[in-house]
Amino acid sequence: MIDDCLICAKHAGRGELLAPVVWADESVVVTHRPADLTGYGPLGYLFVETRRHVECWDALTPDEVAIVAHTAWVAARALRAELPVENVFTAIVGRRIPHFHQHVFARFADTPPDVDWLESPVVAPQPAAAELADFASRLGRYFT
Repeated sequence: MIDDCLICAKHAGRGELLAPVVWADESVVVTHRPADLTGYGPLGYLFVETRRHVECWDALTPDEVAIVAHTAWVAARALRAELPVENVFTAIVGRRIPHFHQHVFARFADTPPDVDWLESPVVAPQPAAAELADFASRLGRYFT
């Protein structure tokens, strides 16, 4: 764990990125994107994060790659099982936080066709924080 890493802090149960935990083991943590300052957030937006502090995909060990890939696959299948989705996207993007994290998010079936894939969360349902936490808890059963 790195002291000034926001994701390491999140895994320790503190910091500004605290989010509802979907599932975790000794290698990865899956969380649902938390509500923003308004108290609401996009439904069906997950993060798959390594517990080990590592910055990027190509720095993962072969075992970590396998675990992350499988976990993202389970996350996508869980979203598809629970939500009326057109597609489930995944991306490893961004450099704001130098700790490996993979985005896995739903594009709902009623998303207008002119909405870019990356903007899908902007037009997703925006439930309150308590509903996001309940949804995250429900998704956990798919990982066992």
